[in-house]
Amino acid sequence: MGEVKHVGVSDDGGFDMKIRAKTVLQDVHLGDSIAVNGTCLTVTEFDTQLEDFTVGLSPETLRKTSLIELQPGSLVNLERALQPTTRMGGHFVQGHVDGTGEIVEMKPEGDSLWIKVKTAKSLLKYVVPKGFIAVDGTSLTVVDVFGEEDCFNFMLVEYTQQKVVIPLKKVGQKVNLEVDILGKYVERLLSSGGVIEPNRVLRSSSSARLEQSELELDRASIVI
Repeated sequence: MGEVKHVGVSDDGGFDMKIRAKTVLQDVHLGDSIAVNGTCLTVTEFDTQLEDFTVGLSPETLRKTSLIELQPGSLVNLERALQPTTRMGGHFVQGHVDGTGEIVEMKPEGDSLWIKVKTAKSLLKYVVPKGFIAVDGTSLTVVDVFGEEDCFNFMLVEYTQQKVVIPLKKVGQKVNLEVDILGKYVERLLSSGGVIEPNRVLRSSSSARLEQSELELDRASIVI
């Protein structure tokens, strides 16, 4: 995790955020991507001596995410870009936030923590029980979906609670959400007519066999 040092209008009129961190600055370069609460952002400045880095925030990023709510002192999840040579656990998280959700319930059970999140129907349609979702950049498994409430829930074990910012939030606060990219690809493929109907495949196969048979008969007539 990192700590926000500054967030607001920069000297050049843009909007940026400076974050105190350590681990993510190892081998960092200008232009590298670092995910902040699940939002993929570009490093514009860094100082390994002061252990901080700066990222720019576009108007679209501020509209789509909960980063606008951060203040100096806020803790944030930080993650460097994945290298393809490492072991891949969880699911593919791009850092392209689809929208936000609101925490509506936080309930402990033993040393674990149940969290229920409400979100827009346009996002909830991609959420399925035992499927994946990224909440503030944390890859999590959905437990249940409550369609009538526009909600879903998940559980955080004790170890995860110690490593991410979600348990530090309160009911009513927002979280960034990124749904599983596979669901969006399937929806796009179906809506664009990219899937061939099974009956059409059967008709095509039958027609091809019929044409082949007719061709063979014509050849046989020529030989006779």
